[in-house]
Amino acid sequence: MKFTIERAVLLRALAHVQSVVERRNTIPILSNVRLEAKDSSLRLTATDMDLAIVESVVADIGQEDATTIPAHTLYDIVRKLPEGAQIEIDDAAEGGRVVVCAGRSRFTLGSLPVEDFPVMAEGDLPHGFSLDAASLRRLIDKTRFAVSTEETRYYLNGIYLHAVADGARALRAVATDGHRLARVEIALPDGAGDMPGIIVPRKAVAELRKLIEDADGDVAVQLSDSKIRFAFGDVVLTSKLIDGTFPDYERVVPVDNDKTMTVVTKSLLDAVDRVSTISTEKSRAIKLIVETGKLTLTATSPEEGSATEEIDADYTGEQIEIGFNSRYVLDMAAQIEGDLVELVMADGTSPTLVRDTGDEGALYVIMPMRV
Repeated sequence: MKFTIERAVLLRALAHVQSVVERRNTIPILSNVRLEAKDSSLRLTATDMDLAIVESVVADIGQEDATTIPAHTLYDIVRKLPEGAQIEIDDAAEGGRVVVCAGRSRFTLGSLPVEDFPVMAEGDLPHGFSLDAASLRRLIDKTRFAVSTEETRYYLNGIYLHAVADGARALRAVATDGHRLARVEIALPDGAGDMPGIIVPRKAVAELRKLIEDADGDVAVQLSDSKIRFAFGDVVLTSKLIDGTFPDYERVVPVDNDKTMTVVTKSLLDAVDRVSTISTEKSRAIKLIVETGKLTLTATSPEEGSATEEIDADYTGEQIEIGFNSRYVLDMAAQIEGDLVELVMADGTSPTLVRDTGDEGALYVIMPMRV
């Protein structure tokens, strides 16, 4: 195999595929990226056996074939080469080694047999639909902050995607870690109505979000009960799904909360950020005192002291004192699009419902904490 490729083109593709590769691998071949030179394109493949990415880029192919090279090493080499460099990769060296040349730089890298590189079997993917990249970014951005990182409740370690048929038909994304919940929906794409409810793993969500950062076209989605594939441009991302049952999240969405406070989103975000400077690193607790016309935020720490800030609020009910984890409030407020945010409460010990005045399809729930 022999080909020449422009640095920027290879760097962009390697940046995508190498992030799938785990830094520590008990199976050596999984540390490598598979390079296949064919026709006028270079096809890069990386996998961790749960997630696989394939990206094709234009290259000047001298000799067709395939090889595998340590992914992170190759990425670091290409990253450190000067801009505009033409990179030549040739696997004709003795001992199964691959030579990477650019200008006066020459690297000789170890290789592993390409036939040992695992192929992730997709099986039949009977359900398919397309949605625009902007909608997919929205579904991810407004929910992934609430994905759990607790491995014991593995079924919460991803975003729950499912079709909703009651009322307006929608494709809904939900994430929760037991302390907060994020739910956002878009109009149901054609072909998504009969899809099963699926849980897309946290790592797949993170990789997909990086890939679609600058995408502006449609993303084709194919899925089964166990796998999902996203295809757009010259990239295909395939992931296993979490084999578990997502809890009945509707049970934790409060329906009887009757006290609504409306505040300026930026004012709330900035005030929480400032006051939480004093909160303890462990609990990050802040207290909200809701009164007619104003919201007072306080935080106390035995080591640091105390902080208080008051902001204007549209509220006319009885006084409520409620504590929250400040990080949870900041994560949620950062996703609010509207200039105003609504906090719908029942009392100081019940879950609070949060609505985005700029996005009717988004809804959040945050659990209170003792302060």
